[in-house]
Amino acid sequence: MNHWLMKSEPDAFSIDDLKRKGREPWDGVRNYQARNFMRDGMRVGDKVFFYHSNCAEPGIVGVAEVATDAYPDPGQFDPKGKYFDAASTRDNPRWVLVDVKFVKKLKRTITLKELQAQSSLAEMALVRKGNRLSVMPVSAAEWRAILALE
Repeated sequence: MNHWLMKSEPDAFSIDDLKRKGREPWDGVRNYQARNFMRDGMRVGDKVFFYHSNCAEPGIVGVAEVATDAYPDPGQFDPKGKYFDAASTRDNPRWVLVDVKFVKKLKRTITLKELQAQSSLAEMALVRKGNRLSVMPVSAAEWRAILALE
């Protein structure tokens, strides 16, 4: 099993939204590296840290699980949609998504500042300067270290 971190702005889609819905397609990813992680690395049952970004206190707020293998993001085909991609075709889709399902909301937010202060997480992609990916791998050791902070 692999572990991941997926970012969402709480004003757009929060951990509470996922809890309410139970399961949701993780759509709108338009970065090739993040897409490749979803397409080539994610498998059903993989665990995901749900991370609130672009907010007053960014941090990990919950745990989700990958519920489907990657499949074409339908938004890329909608010419009136926010995520339309004219170069993408149904025969050769450029963008994929996975469905994620709610596992739990953490008792508290594990903040980015807290994560940055942990020497055991110094190599984690999230805390490295310049990393703005919305989907990234988390090692098993990082996963355990973060859960210990809860």
